[in-house]
Amino acid sequence: MASSSSPHPISYKFIIFLLISTSLHLLASTQSKSCTNPTSSKPIISGNSTILSENKTFVLGFFHTNDESKWYLGIWYATVPTPTYVWVANRQTPLTSLSTSSFQIDGAKLTVTENQDSRCDVVWESIIDINIENNNNNEDNKMDVKLLEDGDLVVVDSGGVVVWRSFDFPADTFLPGMNLTVGQTLTCWKSDNDPAPGKYSLRLKPPDYGEVELLFNESRTYWSSGNWTGNIFSGVPEMTLPYIYRFYFTNPFTETATFGFTEITSQQKPLTRFNIDSSGQIKQYTWSPQTENWNMFWNQPENPCRVYGLCGNFGFCNAKSVLNPCKCFDGFRALDGTGWDAGDYSGGCVRDSDKNCENDRFNDIGDVTFDQEKVESSSGSRTDCERKCLSNCSCVALSYKPKTNSCKNYFGQVLNLGNSSSDLGIIQDSLSIRVPRGVNGKKIGAKTVVVISIVSCFVAVLLMVIVGFVVLRKKTLMRKKLEEESVFPVTNLKVFTYKELHAATNGFSEQLGHGGFGAVFSGNVDSTMVAVKRLERPGGGEKEFRAEVCTIGNIQHVNLVRLRGFCSEESHRLLVYDYMPNGPLSVYLKTGGRNLDWDARFRIAVGTARGIAYLHEECRNCIIHCDIKPENILLDQDFSAKVSDFGLAKLIGRDFSRVLATMRGTWGYVAPEWISGVAITTKADVYSYGMTLLELLGGRRNVEGPPDGGNGGESNEKWFFPPWAARRITEGDVAAVVDERLGGEYNMEEVVRVGLVAVWCIQDEEVARPTMGMVVKMLEGVVAVEVPPPPKLLQALVSGESFRGVGGHSQNGTLTGVSYESKDSQPAV
Repeated sequence: MASSSSPHPISYKFIIFLLISTSLHLLASTQSKSCTNPTSSKPIISGNSTILSENKTFVLGFFHTNDESKWYLGIWYATVPTPTYVWVANRQTPLTSLSTSSFQIDGAKLTVTENQDSRCDVVWESIIDINIENNNNNEDNKMDVKLLEDGDLVVVDSGGVVVWRSFDFPADTFLPGMNLTVGQTLTCWKSDNDPAPGKYSLRLKPPDYGEVELLFNESRTYWSSGNWTGNIFSGVPEMTLPYIYRFYFTNPFTETATFGFTEITSQQKPLTRFNIDSSGQIKQYTWSPQTENWNMFWNQPENPCRVYGLCGNFGFCNAKSVLNPCKCFDGFRALDGTGWDAGDYSGGCVRDSDKNCENDRFNDIGDVTFDQEKVESSSGSRTDCERKCLSNCSCVALSYKPKTNSCKNYFGQVLNLGNSSSDLGIIQDSLSIRVPRGVNGKKIGAKTVVVISIVSCFVAVLLMVIVGFVVLRKKTLMRKKLEEESVFPVTNLKVFTYKELHAATNGFSEQLGHGGFGAVFSGNVDSTMVAVKRLERPGGGEKEFRAEVCTIGNIQHVNLVRLRGFCSEESHRLLVYDYMPNGPLSVYLKTGGRNLDWDARFRIAVGTARGIAYLHEECRNCIIHCDIKPENILLDQDFSAKVSDFGLAKLIGRDFSRVLATMRGTWGYVAPEWISGVAITTKADVYSYGMTLLELLGGRRNVEGPPDGGNGGESNEKWFFPPWAARRITEGDVAAVVDERLGGEYNMEEVVRVGLVAVWCIQDEEVARPTMGMVVKMLEGVVAVEVPPPPKLLQALVSGESFRGVGGHSQNGTLTGVSYESKDSQPAV
């Protein structure tokens, strides 16, 4: 692999390569023009006809989104009920009618045409890479068009050679088997319903071509992956666990760099895709047949406000608002109200009033970060600064520093407005924006007897309405109270008002943490410390929410965090829990952080297992936690373990796939079946518990930054802890895994037991993992623990061993991926 520090001269051959590639790309024309000979070519498809891939995974045909007067040639998933398009030909020039549309080979070109009113218009064409001199005029008859199982549309010549493929002209989707090469870009749709190229794109970053980047308007980088280290991008540690993928980067840091990924060899491959959407984020999805949903497991940037220009001109981005991150300031409105409501904020905000700017004033919005087109600096008083800006209608905002009497007037667009605590913009300053001056109150005419009479009658009627409303309100509240009591027949949960919790948390001022379900704040209720969780995107209505809270409130166990009450008021959904003074377990797993002695660790391991076992086996309805990790294991004043966030998946509902993307930023706790899209059982929690147990044993996180160079060896293995630890444990060297901070002061019998149980829990196959009830018995010493086999997947990931004929893939001593095929294992118990 070439060094990223040394520049690479652009060779003559590479210049020719770029010219040819650019020419082919430009010839994939989107400009409508007349057909040369509309009758010379037999359509591949026309009208509502389609082409299916061999196993009916993908379909090629004409489609429309919301507007039936705009048709496009594209490829989409045939078996997914929600239309999901992976490639579009005529993105910029839609067809106007389905019945007159056709797709054909025309000589040495692929064309999409519209034939109507004795006219034939070409709306898209792409050059086929054939040697015209060696082919006669009937060459198109010798070529065949096929839609492959990976979603690639190919043209094959009479010799079986692929002479054109859609993968060379990507749209917004990156599929297994595709290659991202120098000069290629993935470009988002303009909006969810408009396939036209949008403002955001992804490419290999020039001039070194050793990483990928996201761009705004093809010029402004707002996210990059970090350099390729030999097996992952340095800024994407999630790539360390390729359960179902193998990432590869051929010839990185050269002009022939090629990045891609493939799926593992298996009987039933899950549908998966990377997509850059109109919000500017790159997201990875896997299709779940059970829920009939695309599960999002990864996205970048994680903070939507880091997408450059997301909220458009004068739009303010608030990263804490997951549902609606963008807003317009007072005196402004969304330029495209419909698009804004649908989540397309790119139009930004405009002034409410189009009146003359002479009566404008300034609205102070405080310390913010932002980016702007033009600035003029001067010195003087605040009044002088305002007067100078107001004298020019093109001046849109100003900032003023009284200590230095420095004034800045801003012109043109103001982008990336955000909180001053972030680094979303280039400039950080106290900003005042220009807004129309408000209109004062209306004049009141002289009082007359007629007016007095009318007002008197109106007041009388109003009083009657108020009395009637009060009576009706009392009846409604009484009926609602009865309904609430019927929902909570056996719980002692307190029903809080939003006002009470707002006061108890001092306006939600002290945040304890933030997870996939929402933020947690400290509070004080009746002189008792509590933790208040504010749910984001709660699913279902109020009645459904209360019913689920009732279920959670009935769950009582010494190793589960107790729910004390809740709030369900309008759109507010909050849960009130006991406060855990010693925080989450994750605090004690940081390098250089606080330490726990072995007795405390063993109690935490057993207590956590008991809590999860209670959820799985002793509740009336089995509860799968779905998010076991150190952040969700809280410690009370005696360092006893309390499992939190159980039962919340149902409260979130359909948006739970979004929560998966927040699982610590890696797949380190997620069982293989999560990602492969099969049905989830309690064994998924067992796997997550096993991964957490390894961290507790080693006193560290499972994934820590890879060493420089990536030259293999033990140090390279240990940065990804689980496979290294599992191998040591199964070889009988458990002591090598134990946290060095313990200084050898631990019970060796308990240490061995914990290590063996952890490896049993992270077996590749569900049937090989014990139940949580059995885990408790093994940890307590009631049941003997045999030595488990090392997890094949993790072992192959590190050592490159063969697993049923499919092995790890290494390059220069550094692992670049692993293939995995399911194999039945013997159960642990």
